Parts: sequence; structure tokens; C-alpha cells
Amino acid sequence: MSNSDQPLFSRHEHALEKSEHACPLCGGELVIKHGKSGAFFGCVNYPACEFTQPIHEHEHVDDKILTGSECPLCHSLLAVKQGRYGMFIGCTNYPDCLYIEEEKPKDAGVSCPQCLQKGVKEVGELLEKMSRYGKTFYACDHYPKCKYIVNYPPVQQTCPQCHWTILVKRTMASGDMLVCPQKKCNYKQKIQ
Repeated sequence: MSNSDQPLFSRHEHALEKSEHACPLCGGELVIKHGKSGAFFGCVNYPACEFTQPIHEHEHVDDKILTGSECPLCHSLLAVKQGRYGMFIGCTNYPDCLYIEEEKPKDAGVSCPQCLQKGVKEVGELLEKMSRYGKTFYACDHYPKCKYIVNYPPVQQTCPQCHWTILVKRTMASGDMLVCPQKKCNYKQKIQ
């Protein structure tokens, strides 16, 4: 078999894992490494040299000033800014003013089943929230007293099997279903 008959990736299987640049600290070769946050360039001389560099530089977006807005702390203008976890609204007087506008969680319109089960005086409501990774979840508004959480949209409907006071909407292979969120209960109902 000649060189031209060999598959491209068996001949050069590691060719894509190397950078064209040398390490600016020690002159060593930069290679692609994989960490918990994804791939990055790292120096082959690690741990003697700890240089790392992201593979893709994130595009920086300039702050967009919101005309007619006012910071409640220092009365400066507010702006849409880019942060580590995405876009947010904050004061243009940063770092002197650290005001960040909190996103108001949406009320799911469902009473917390754990508060109802405990028989507390004030029953919490489930609020739609978003994790820093962009995943939606629903949590009791009486946190940290109540730490009840579900990962799917809740519906105020009692489970006919275990009598839990909510069901959740899930899209499954068989279609849209109402499912009991209790792990010990296997109740499912197809949504008409």
C-alpha cells in the first residue's frame, strides 16, 4: 500500500492536535488539551510551564447603554453588558458601583408540594429559574427553608397513584406526557 492509499487520518492522526504557535513563556510546543470546561491549548512542558490559552477567543460585545435608565444606587445610566455567564444589565459606573439588575423569576402558578406536605403556615410557590448553564428548573420561593426543585414544568394536578400535589410536563418518545415527579411513583398520562 503506497502512502497515497493510506487514509488521511491514520497517517496524520495527531496533526490536528497541534498548534502552529510556540509557548510564549518557555518556547515549548502548544497542544490541544481537554479539561472540564472543554478543549484548550496547553504547553507540553506542563507542569514546569503552566501556560494555557483558549482555542477560540470569545467575541467581546461593547456595553449598550440603556437610554432613560437609572441605577437605583448611584443614579448613573444602566447598560447591557457581557459577563462570564452571559449578558446582564449593570451600572455604567462599575467598579465604583456594583449594581446588577436581578432577573425576576417567573411564577409557575403552582404551589410547592413539599410545603403542602409539611403543612407549613405559608405555602411556597414554584418559580421558574435558570441555572448558570442555561438550564431551566422550578424551585420553591421559600428557599432555603424549602429546597424543593423539579427540572420540568410543573402542573397543579394531583397524582392519582401517590397523591403528590403536582405532575410535570415531559416530552418523551411516546409524545407529551404528564408524569409524577416522585421517584417511587411511575404514573404517566398522555396529554391529549
